[in-house]
Amino acid sequence: MLDVEAALARAQAKVGDIPTRDAETISKKASIRNVRLARVREIEARTKHETASVVEALAEACGRNGRFVHLGATSSDILDTATALQIKEGLKLLSNRLDELEQTLLKQTEKYQDTICIGRTHGQHALPITLGLKFAVWMRETSRHIARLRECMPRVVVGKLTGAVGTMAGLGEHALEIQQLVMEDLGLGTPEVTTQIVQRDRYAELVSVLANLASSIDKFSTEVRNLQRTEIDEAREPFDVKTQLGSSAMPHKMNPRVSENISSVAKIVRSLVQPTLESVVTWHERDLTQSASERFTIPEAFILVDHMIGNFDKVLAGLHVLPDKMTRNLDLTGGMELSEALVKALVSRGMQRPRAFQLVRSISIETASRGGRFRDLVQSNGEISRLLSPAEIRSALDPKNYLGKTRDLVRGAIQKTRQERRTRGLPDS
Repeated sequence: MLDVEAALARAQAKVGDIPTRDAETISKKASIRNVRLARVREIEARTKHETASVVEALAEACGRNGRFVHLGATSSDILDTATALQIKEGLKLLSNRLDELEQTLLKQTEKYQDTICIGRTHGQHALPITLGLKFAVWMRETSRHIARLRECMPRVVVGKLTGAVGTMAGLGEHALEIQQLVMEDLGLGTPEVTTQIVQRDRYAELVSVLANLASSIDKFSTEVRNLQRTEIDEAREPFDVKTQLGSSAMPHKMNPRVSENISSVAKIVRSLVQPTLESVVTWHERDLTQSASERFTIPEAFILVDHMIGNFDKVLAGLHVLPDKMTRNLDLTGGMELSEALVKALVSRGMQRPRAFQLVRSISIETASRGGRFRDLVQSNGEISRLLSPAEIRSALDPKNYLGKTRDLVRGAIQKTRQERRTRGLPDS
């Protein structure tokens, strides 16, 4: 708030509305070294008005030069512009966090691009993929969130100096120039037109973007939690086996505590969208119905999302990957996850696709009901063995042979991410 008051005084001096000497004094005194929080609170106890209390405390600190403090401005000019400064700093911090997470994902995608694991749909085995493909999907999702943050900045990082109803009457004939000078001074965007306040569609967009980001981090963390399940056990979040405890009762427990914390916090971030949308609605040129709620929603969204990104980056960087368990899980059904590949092999040898699908489906159902191995039943099936040799069956049921364009897709994602990072002036590895 003091930074905004100082910028206003400097701008008014530039256009000749107040003496330069007074503006210099205001600018010099507008710091928490001179305007103490205790004094502001003391004044506010009497005035019951936060901005007026800051103005009075600053004017006191400026002595006889204080008569020009806050000249022509209204409270929302200062509050909304100060909020924009905070949002600007917050977005920079979050962008840096995301750049670091993206780099971690880039490294993990490259490291595990050829590590084969089972892909799952509906919680069941589907087709083989690679762990690198999973990470590549997360990497590109993170890259899109980086782009969203950068794209929303011009609309969100905006202050205002338009007065009590948006007409700029209090700032006089140089009002447009004063506003432009202040926003340039502070590194903020200038609004086209406002009421007494910056319109809250801007904040609604901001919190919605942050909630979307939080949901992606939640999704990534949920996958880590699932992969750490005892029945799957393909990856585990970092756990200090020397000192860390998973349970006060069960000595064996190594819980995905950090990933669960991320999912828990994400619920709160998503809940902040509703009150932020409600704050778009105001009576006439301004009321106070958004004032109290956004003092929670905006700071909490930033703080919690920052917490989530930082924690997940640590989880991912220290992730304990178990390729042997991935191989074990791939072979749980004895090749049934390659049923689609087997259908294609049969069709290539002349079998009609509907018949091939039904035949392989019946063997799959028999495998599931009898608990046997899919490839054994396939090899013993006369209709299949007449068309495919044992070597051809083994080839069709080999996960390495049914990864499609996985390597091309992963490499393409890596290349695109590296290029975007270079464009942003960051290292690409």
